[in-house]
Amino acid sequence: MRIDVVGRNLDITPAIREYAESKAEKLPRYFDGVQLMTITVTKEDHQTHGKFGIEFVVDVEKHPSFIAKATHTDLYTAIDQAESKAQRQLRDFKEKLKQGNR
Repeated sequence: MRIDVVGRNLDITPAIREYAESKAEKLPRYFDGVQLMTITVTKEDHQTHGKFGIEFVVDVEKHPSFIAKATHTDLYTAIDQAESKAQRQLRDFKEKLKQGNR
């Protein structure tokens, strides 16, 4: 599985990359068909008072990509929130697959 961390209007420091990757590495435990994850970190403009936007795009086998977004003034909280949303989407998808096989 490949994990890409991309920054928009923001340089991705090693600490940000490490934190985002550590969160992303947990997601395959909820669904093992994960192939690629792209995490986009955006520094919003001054009108939104320095908020960070996070977007997790999780590419899985035989299904359109899952997209989870979050915004917060704290970068690490935004990453946590987006990871939680992606986790829920993968867990729900896996449950739906299990129900279909019964």
